[in-house]
Amino acid sequence: MQMFVYSVKTSKVKLITLCAAVAALAGALLWVLLGARASEASQEAVISYRAGSAQERLAFIAQFGWQVAPDPVEVSEVILPEVYDAAFAEYVEMNQAQGLDLTLYRGARAKRWTYAVLNYPGFEDRPGTVELNLLIYDGRVIGGDLCSLEQDGFLCGFDGGLQAKPQPQTAAPPATDPAGRS
Repeated sequence: MQMFVYSVKTSKVKLITLCAAVAALAGALLWVLLGARASEASQEAVISYRAGSAQERLAFIAQFGWQVAPDPVEVSEVILPEVYDAAFAEYVEMNQAQGLDLTLYRGARAKRWTYAVLNYPGFEDRPGTVELNLLIYDGRVIGGDLCSLEQDGFLCGFDGGLQAKPQPQTAAPPATDPAGRS
């Protein structure tokens, strides 16, 4: 049996340079792979807040897994309070927990779109018992809730307390003063 030995004469500088280049290449490859996965994860969690049309409102609702009747139960204009009582302060906190800041819209006129939820667990046989409210200003969802109309009902965020929460983007502040103040 013959054995071959191959030797290479190199300097320490060349060896260190080669190791550094291999380490840099491995680091760049790892950065690209991890960056792609993080990008995919963040894209899955981004919520679209557009709600200027019926199609956009229904798409917003569907992002949370809710099925609703396509026609709203009610559409009304609301004026958000400038000064909050305790109940509305809790409502503002609930919306902040889902990434929406109603404090940016004190005194603003918004529209409330109310939809009947058809697939809330335990209420599927009682359509119209659970409703989803969207507060919309300038074609964007700025707040809202999911609620039961029963005597011992509930009020909660869009995820209904049942699903893993997506990480919503904070709604952008209004381009103009929503209350119409100068």
